[in-house]
Amino acid sequence: MRSLKMRLLFFLLMPVTGFAQTQPPVSKELKPDEFFAIVKKYHPVIKQADIQVKLSENNIMAARGAFDPSLYLDKDQKTFDGKNYFGHQDAGIKIPTWYGVELKAGFENNGGALLQSEKTPGESSYMGISIPLARNLLIDKRRAMLQQSKIFLQQSTAERENMINNILYEAGQAYWNWVNNYQSNEIMKEIVAINRQRFELVKIGFRQGDRPAIDTIEALAQCQYFEGKQTETEVQLQQAMIELSGYLWLEENVFYNLSENTIPGKTATEAVIAREEMPNLDDLISQSKINHPLLRSYNFKQSALLVDKKLKFQSLLPIVNFQANLLDKGYTFFKNVESGYVRNNNKFGIDIGIPLRLREGRSAYRSARLKIEETGLQISLKKREIENKIRYYFVELAGLQKQFEIAEAAYRNYEALRRAENTRFQAGESSLFLVNNRENKAVEARIKLADVRAKFYQKKIALSWAAGTLL
Repeated sequence: MRSLKMRLLFFLLMPVTGFAQTQPPVSKELKPDEFFAIVKKYHPVIKQADIQVKLSENNIMAARGAFDPSLYLDKDQKTFDGKNYFGHQDAGIKIPTWYGVELKAGFENNGGALLQSEKTPGESSYMGISIPLARNLLIDKRRAMLQQSKIFLQQSTAERENMINNILYEAGQAYWNWVNNYQSNEIMKEIVAINRQRFELVKIGFRQGDRPAIDTIEALAQCQYFEGKQTETEVQLQQAMIELSGYLWLEENVFYNLSENTIPGKTATEAVIAREEMPNLDDLISQSKINHPLLRSYNFKQSALLVDKKLKFQSLLPIVNFQANLLDKGYTFFKNVESGYVRNNNKFGIDIGIPLRLREGRSAYRSARLKIEETGLQISLKKREIENKIRYYFVELAGLQKQFEIAEAAYRNYEALRRAENTRFQAGESSLFLVNNRENKAVEARIKLADVRAKFYQKKIALSWAAGTLL
């Protein structure tokens, strides 16, 4: 009988954290750093962002194609009723340059009875240049497209970083939600195991006349209460695992379901928040204004609009295109260079066009200016939103750090009260009801401690996300 009483007392005095029902299966740890590395390497959203960057690189190649030299051939002839009316052949090369100047060289071969008077009969060659003197002198559509393509590549890179920042934020919230639910479920499994064995020992004590009947009901009710709680935490853990699995991918775009024997690891479940160093708020805000990928994306957008504004301004200028060509007979340039060669062998021309009211040009230029103004307002708004988010999460993070210290102290106190109540019960000065009540408080305090730890790291990730540094 004395041995039975000692066994019963042992289980009543057992601390909440000190029981393991069975030897657990071999588990695999999923540490935070390992999890984020998997997300960065394999998640489809990040791969899509990489594709967007490659598409922007490809657009630069297409824009540079506008400056590629091109060959041309123009051949036209007419023969009717046995009569050769005319024959015209013009072949050459055009070389556009970055400064709007276009170089041109070619060969002509003209003949026929009714050849147009401005055509030079026979074989001839030419080499010339075309220069815009007003519109398209400083910038034209080809140069604007290339400049904007380079800016869009930088913008795509910033957008990729912003997508990574967002997906890592979502993944981080899911990870620590899983950690929290895992710890809650482990606590419930431990306490259920303790209460089941406690109930069995109380029943034995009742049968042998050492415990009153009411204690069996009290022990059973306590066990059923925690069994219900353990069922809830098990469901929540399964849901958290499903959510977390949405961020786990392998090579070849194969998704991966988190196995049931995967555990967070001690680095996630036993971290001491009081030792975590808080970031400097002012540094976070100042750095976010410079390096936040979303703001950088907006800045690149504004740069592209500035290029468009310069291009639209060209439509307000008159069209003045000057062309100059040196001519020679045959297919050899400058074969017979003599005095007055340039004066006697040339072709010059100028094209002038001036819209009278410029309504189309003024409208396009005004639209470009308004878009720049609109983007400037968007940048100011985003800066304010980002700063507010940083301040919001910083305050929340600091508060959670203090809450953890309080929750940790509260758990120690509730555990001490539970043990003291057990001592009083041993001395016959308390009841199983009071022991159970103290145990409930200790369990709640332990779950609260795990919850605050998980929320702290969730908000730490949120703070880095708000500052744009989750890369």
